Amino acid sequence: MQTSRLTKWIPWAVALLLTVAVVATAPADEHEGSAAKQMLGDRQLRLMAPASPGGGWDQTSREMQHALQDDVGRTEVYNVSGAGGTIGLSQFVRHQGDPTQLMTTGLVMVGAVKTNRSPVSLDDTTPLMRLTTDAELIAVPADSPIRSTADLVEAMRRDVHGVSIAGGSAGGAEHILAGMLAQAVGADPAEISYVAHSGGGELLSTALSGRADVAISGVSEIQPQVESGQLRALAVSTAERAPTMPDVPTLEEGGLDVELDNWRGVVAPRGISQEQERVLEQALLQMSRTPKWRAALEEQGWTDAALAGPEFERFVRAEQTRVARVLDRIGLG
Repeated sequence: MQTSRLTKWIPWAVALLLTVAVVATAPADEHEGSAAKQMLGDRQLRLMAPASPGGGWDQTSREMQHALQDDVGRTEVYNVSGAGGTIGLSQFVRHQGDPTQLMTTGLVMVGAVKTNRSPVSLDDTTPLMRLTTDAELIAVPADSPIRSTADLVEAMRRDVHGVSIAGGSAGGAEHILAGMLAQAVGADPAEISYVAHSGGGELLSTALSGRADVAISGVSEIQPQVESGQLRALAVSTAERAPTMPDVPTLEEGGLDVELDNWRGVVAPRGISQEQERVLEQALLQMSRTPKWRAALEEQGWTDAALAGPEFERFVRAEQTRVARVLDRIGLG
């Protein structure tokens, strides 16, 4: 009789042990995901793209929205455009201490803060993570007589002011690159004819209409127009060719000693707690490992440049110093 009773309870005991084992070995990611959701409670994560729709910050924000969904639930993306992101930044800093607010940022904003003499900077935020780097693409209308980097060099040496260049916001990555190009060909960077735009859609309109001789933008932003034959790619700004456009040479291959990477990252408001900062960083790190985000990197041609915590904070401080020196050197400070 005792043996029969013992036999009867063995399956229940085994099931209990298996349940305990599953809980004990649950992936750390699952617990961290619940930590982000617990921190948010019934609130929704809001992500500011400090530019018009269609540009790099907007694309990055919406890819993040998609990749974060499984971990933190529904995320709202909204746009605040103007002045290289400094208008959005001036609004963002008002959310002090609020962990439900995030903002996409990057090299463009670092330059725009100095160029526009913004009263606020990334020092007034909590840097969380660098996400990507992106090559800048130099392109011309399909019917342009400028057919190579060598042609562009010749045109800029002949009359730098006569070569109009369409790009992003004043002081941003494209403006910096335009100044570096002028300096590299021996012209005065202060003499460049630069047409600034607050978003990728506006830039494309100018480039495709022929109102500018040259367009500079992130590869992912104007690659479709190059592939359709509306624009002709001359070069990319990075040391290596862009993975999504392997046939386009680098500026160095074209004879110019110029190199620039456009990085993008995420910040939270100043004044959040250390625990809130840790949870947000962990959520972003987890996001950067998801199949959704990895697919976005491949599709957009972005380079994974994940860097979080104190390392990212040090990187931002170093970038502020580096960009200020570059802007001063090319007359944009």
